[in-house]
Amino acid sequence: MSQANTVTLQILDKEYRIACPAEERDNLESAARYLNDKMREIRSSGKVIGADRIAVMAALNITHELLHKQQQLTSEAAAQRHQVRDLFERVEHALAADPNSHEA
Repeated sequence: MSQANTVTLQILDKEYRIACPAEERDNLESAARYLNDKMREIRSSGKVIGADRIAVMAALNITHELLHKQQQLTSEAAAQRHQVRDLFERVEHALAADPNSHEA
């Protein structure tokens, strides 16, 4: 891991200086852009006032998205495991039914 560098980020018209390893800079900047976009979206709705409240709402929205995607991935992985298990059972059944399958 390389030495940490300072990265300056703009989030909701405020500047933040963050220590970050050079190899993580692009990810950090991308995360900051995403957060900034979410916070601006919430602020522009006019329903939430105050940077602290906007930040909390953005964090809740982003966390909800993350948990939903994780749940979706877990469901997809379970479905794939089920498909693989079914295919494996079909192959075993086909091999058991073939009298020549055990000959070399």
